[in-house]
Amino acid sequence: MPEPDPSDPDSRVTPAGGDPDAAVTPAGGGASSLATSDAETLEGGPIPGGTASGKARSLWSDAWHDLRRNPVFVVSALIIVFLVLIALWPGLIASGNPLTCDLAKAQEGSQPGHPFGYDTQGCDVYTRTVHGARASITVGICATAGAALLGSVLGGLAGFFGGWWDALLSRIADVFFGIPIILGGLVFLSVVTGGSLWPVVGFIVLLGWPQISRIARGSVVTARQHDYVQAARALGAGNTRLLLRHIAPNAVAPVIVVATIALGTYIALEATLSFLGVGLKPPTVSWGIDISNASTQIRNAPHMLLWPAGALSITVLAFIMLGDAVRDALDPKLR
Repeated sequence: MPEPDPSDPDSRVTPAGGDPDAAVTPAGGGASSLATSDAETLEGGPIPGGTASGKARSLWSDAWHDLRRNPVFVVSALIIVFLVLIALWPGLIASGNPLTCDLAKAQEGSQPGHPFGYDTQGCDVYTRTVHGARASITVGICATAGAALLGSVLGGLAGFFGGWWDALLSRIADVFFGIPIILGGLVFLSVVTGGSLWPVVGFIVLLGWPQISRIARGSVVTARQHDYVQAARALGAGNTRLLLRHIAPNAVAPVIVVATIALGTYIALEATLSFLGVGLKPPTVSWGIDISNASTQIRNAPHMLLWPAGALSITVLAFIMLGDAVRDALDPKLR
């Protein structure tokens, strides 16, 4: 008996009872299953960017899929999680008081229970290094959040509405770009006294938002020209709905990348300003303050400088590595 031809409707297998409408579909799931299977076989596997079920992933799920397999992201994320934990609860690994000092032990080296030695005031360098993470991480996160929020709002509105608002914001941003950040910090923070966290955070936000605003403006201008935005506007969507539902989710990725990289830069900036004496001031425990105090004793007691400087370098490097990994995952041109 010859094999039935699947392409011939008259040769379909008819079950007992003679109802041709109940024809049995050949094994394999039908033409659609065969087509899908053939396509996957020809391509060497499932369609790239899709899941095993054939559903396409979004930009964020696709980026997370790549990040989990990126060793740079994994290592930097673990370091940052550890730093955040000791910033929140420094007592987990350092039970001493960073402000408790003994002048009789000034500049002494490593001892049992005090692996990093003592500074010029007889304070435990290990305890101060651990507790110094709180000030640096707090300044970095708060300054980045403030600069990203202010820059995204101003830049997004300028890119969406354009006109005189865009021109005005661009000229204001140019003024802030022309201010040297270290010189501006010396002038601004020497006037605003107190030596607490918030003047430093405010200064960094003041000079950090123009960079974020330019990135946000460019992203919004690009997203505004897409067909889905024009279609939503034609269907009657207002400006608020266009910005929040259609443009912002598709324009926020470059802002996240720049903000993540800038966070490490802001931590280094806080340490620099504290080193120059215009940032954080005692009794606040900061890596910049400890580096400043140890800079004059680097020959006699190098351990005073190496440990806080090493902690600062690792922290900045971890955030920059994280930003690079996020950029590679979110930028389709780099895939």
